Amino acid sequence: MAHRRLLLLLVLAAIVAVYFLSGADEALTLANLQAEQARFQAWLADEPVTVVGGFFLLYVLMAALSLPGAAVMTVLGGALFGLGWGLLIISFASTLGATLAALIARTLARAPLEKRFAGQLERINAGIRREGAFYLFTLRLIPLFPFFVINLVMGLTRMRLWTFYWVSQLGMLPGTAVYVNAGRELGNLQSLSDVLSPGLIGSFVMIGLFPWLARGLVAIAKRRRLARRFRRPTRFDYDILVIGGGSAGLVASYIAAAVKARVALVERDRLGGDCLNTGCVPSKALIRASRVAEEIRRANRYGIDTGEPRIDFGAVMAHVQRAIREVEPHDSRERYEGLGVEVFAGEARLQDPWRVRVTSGAGERVLTARHVIIASGARPKVPPLPGLERIDVLTSDNLWQLEMLPERLVVLGGGPIGCELGQSFARLGSHVSLVEMGPQLLPREDSDAAELLRHCMEKEGVSLWLDTRAVRVIEEVDAEGGHVLEVESHQASGEVEVHRLPFDRLLVAVGRQANVAGMGLEALGVETREDGTLAVDESLQSVLPNVWACGDVAGPFQLTHASAHQAWHATVNALFGEFKRFRVSYRALPAVTYTEPEVARVGLSEREARARGIDFEVTRYELAELDRAIAEGQTEGFVKVLTVPDRDRILGASVVGQGAGELLAEFTLAMTHGIGLNKLLGTVHPYPSWSEAAKATAGIWKNAHKPERLLSWLERYFAWRRGGGSAAAATEEMRRKDA
Repeated sequence: MAHRRLLLLLVLAAIVAVYFLSGADEALTLANLQAEQARFQAWLADEPVTVVGGFFLLYVLMAALSLPGAAVMTVLGGALFGLGWGLLIISFASTLGATLAALIARTLARAPLEKRFAGQLERINAGIRREGAFYLFTLRLIPLFPFFVINLVMGLTRMRLWTFYWVSQLGMLPGTAVYVNAGRELGNLQSLSDVLSPGLIGSFVMIGLFPWLARGLVAIAKRRRLARRFRRPTRFDYDILVIGGGSAGLVASYIAAAVKARVALVERDRLGGDCLNTGCVPSKALIRASRVAEEIRRANRYGIDTGEPRIDFGAVMAHVQRAIREVEPHDSRERYEGLGVEVFAGEARLQDPWRVRVTSGAGERVLTARHVIIASGARPKVPPLPGLERIDVLTSDNLWQLEMLPERLVVLGGGPIGCELGQSFARLGSHVSLVEMGPQLLPREDSDAAELLRHCMEKEGVSLWLDTRAVRVIEEVDAEGGHVLEVESHQASGEVEVHRLPFDRLLVAVGRQANVAGMGLEALGVETREDGTLAVDESLQSVLPNVWACGDVAGPFQLTHASAHQAWHATVNALFGEFKRFRVSYRALPAVTYTEPEVARVGLSEREARARGIDFEVTRYELAELDRAIAEGQTEGFVKVLTVPDRDRILGASVVGQGAGELLAEFTLAMTHGIGLNKLLGTVHPYPSWSEAAKATAGIWKNAHKPERLLSWLERYFAWRRGGGSAAAATEEMRRKDA
């Protein structure tokens, strides 16, 4: 197959070379064609089949090979054949040539590109399957758009060639008609710019506006198709109905209410969702308490002798609950009702795309809304581990009801939740064993960040079992009244060793799964992805045009700030999508694991860049060089920035160390607004501060890209000045230095 592709490429290159070397590109000018118009007309009268056939084949060849001159050929076709026959001939010739161009691109490049960029192309192809025909149609309607680019790009997708053909045939027809019509007045035209006469400008304006009209017509058609399946209400109770009162749902409700839309929010449990009640807030309160305990243990390095801290676990958990209560008013029913949101407690189920049945202890009621936003969140995933059903398993949901510190805690999962909670419990006095199936902690991060965290956690007494698979919970109770987890550990030699890990409590932290059941989505045809999240497009719209999703239920990131980011897009697109759609971007989405050291990243990691085949440079700065880190005795960690080779454009940044999440904000700001390392270097930072690490990293990058030739000339200039202006003295000084 590779040999055939190479042969085809050589043949195409030869044809293109002949085209340009023969001067055909220079011959296809309006002046030349005007001069030869009379001869063409006489030839057409004598041999119509030859002229029409030759013109048709030449046009097909030019379009297939993306050669310049198609616009002139279209105008010429109108001059030669008139509007009717010219439109007929050129319409079919241009479409056939475009389809051949797509086929050539597909044959030459699709297979290697799909192999290299499988993930990205799969997302594109998913969009093509949903609305590829309409998208191609709108692109074809604009005659000034470079059609050859459309041909090549669409050829790389999985769009069927027949679909590509007929959509192109229809979509290019209006633009072709404009140019063919202009060709009828070829004798009066002095340049192609004359095509834009007042009448034709109006035509182009209408053609430019037609995609928006077509999009509106398609939206109407979708709504009518829905209306045929379901009875659409004649009026609505609400503009937006949000299902789920977690981070995403609250932000969506807030935004909709802020623009004076009428909003209903349905929550079956507690407002605030996981973040407030079982996630971000309680976990950070627990992390802070455990960090204080560890600081007390290490106080002697600052000359302060305190001894081993005494942990009152009940008081620690009281601190956690107090933090939840103090944040709770920010997410309370009273606050959101004060903002204009109508809050309903109960289970929500979609009867159809516009009607939601809310069931509560007070009964049932049906609410109608023009748009529904699903923000139902996710819950901890519990694996089908034999024996697990016989014990009381801990998850990030029920962990906060613990009253006694587990003496022996086994944590399943080495992701952010497992690492944060495992380290915290170890610092509070538990004997923690952490089991991770992969070869490193934090599988999404680079190995250098994971290795530093591994070293710190092991130094604090956490027993790490990497490359280890949990097999089963053994029924027997060990000598101390606990249970036993059997695991298989994969050794570097390839051998598998079986171990038994005793525990009093088992914490499962192997990921989360979207809450999609029980809302009637499946019956309405709303699809889910392989990972269980709802299938939505880049604007967060589902297959139903008025049903949207955001937050954990939509994926791919289960982060509170990602949920808020998505909620803005889902709400704005729902309310104003008829006028403007916003595609959600995760390019500058930060993520932080709140262990010690913290692990923070925005943009690409080295691992991701290599997997995507993206070239990059790495600039690294060790926190051991930072004066503030030295003064505080917190020198473990680094800053690592990925940039485009030889360009001041940040692709990603990783920070590992004290306060990494705070330091990351500077790089997130830079990526969001297109600021490079030069601008960070030119920004004054307070001394001594942790933020100076960002400036120091930028300084290392700048030093690696300094203008060597200019500096060499400056060195000679200063040597010349030191020598009293004598060139000979400067040259002699440089010679001595080189020697």
